[in-house]
Amino acid sequence: MEFSIESLETPALTKAHLAELLFEQIGLNKRESKDMIDAFFDLISDSLVEGNDVKISGFGNFQIRTKAPRPGRNPRTGEAIPIQARRVVTFHASHKLKDQIQGPGVAE
Repeated sequence: MEFSIESLETPALTKAHLAELLFEQIGLNKRESKDMIDAFFDLISDSLVEGNDVKISGFGNFQIRTKAPRPGRNPRTGEAIPIQARRVVTFHASHKLKDQIQGPGVAE
């Protein structure tokens, strides 16, 4: 199924725009569209919070990475400040997505 996003007014694709596209192109009602988008992102978020990787075939992988504490510096004052250990989300695009972004005729 092919989706068209030419009707977007801003360059960013938001959850509201995704719900609108589901409404226009698939025929779900607006409430169902919004609920489906929210449920999708809740599933991804909950899985990442639990420490599980999220792999979406043909799109990419979301992974949790734990960063160690390290010394930092306030760029304005030069004062040394410690940066706490933290968990971050990383995204790695699939080869299929990378190829789509490059487009036809672009050499790697």
